[in-house]
Amino acid sequence: MALLRGVWGALSALGKSGAALCADCGRRLRSPFSFVYVPRWFSSTLSTYPKKPMTSYVRFSKEQLAVFKAQNPAAKNSELIKKIAEIWRELPDAEKKIYEDAYKADWQAYKEEINRIQEQLTPSQLVSLEKEIMQKRLKKKAIIKKRELTMLGKPKRPRSAYNIYISERFQEAKDGSSQLKLKTVNESWKNLSCSQKQVYIQLAEDDKIRYYNEIKSWEEQMVEVGRNDLLRRKMMKPQAKSTEKS
Repeated sequence: MALLRGVWGALSALGKSGAALCADCGRRLRSPFSFVYVPRWFSSTLSTYPKKPMTSYVRFSKEQLAVFKAQNPAAKNSELIKKIAEIWRELPDAEKKIYEDAYKADWQAYKEEINRIQEQLTPSQLVSLEKEIMQKRLKKKAIIKKRELTMLGKPKRPRSAYNIYISERFQEAKDGSSQLKLKTVNESWKNLSCSQKQVYIQLAEDDKIRYYNEIKSWEEQMVEVGRNDLLRRKMMKPQAKSTEKS
């Protein structure tokens, strides 16, 4: 990105490399940047920053998902995304090229807009602005990722026995604030006998198996559409219950 290249150049002029600032930024960014004063004009500048364009598959998937959802309102996103992945895989190159060309055009427009904004800023402003961008990016990264995964139909993680119980009993709790309800249900959980808790422990084990099967199928779909970046680093398998030897 032209913006980043300009920022790295400014950082070098100040005697600090961009790599030094970005190394391990996920864990260390908040500490060195938390004291930075950010002028008010940065907020207005950031609000004019264009969003990165969608990739060709994401654009296609978003269009098709709306159509499929309207036709099958009761269907799960995971089921619909599987159908969309199959359609994309079988889509002729000529039709795929329409989406790829749209992405390239949007990306070019995106870069031009970034360059236009960059030309209006001084090197010191670029440094401060990039710090603010990094801070906001870290805060929004999880939200954006979650939205994308939801759109792509990623299965929900398995719930614990306690969470299943809370979800089941929370609405049944007497009137009061959410905090008071949670406290009541929590006390109720503590007072359950081992046999009563075992029911929810079994439900949690079943949910783990559900998740394992669904995530395995979902990751296969993501491989098919070239989204290997969404795969887990370590495959999870449901643990079999240990049995005592007689």
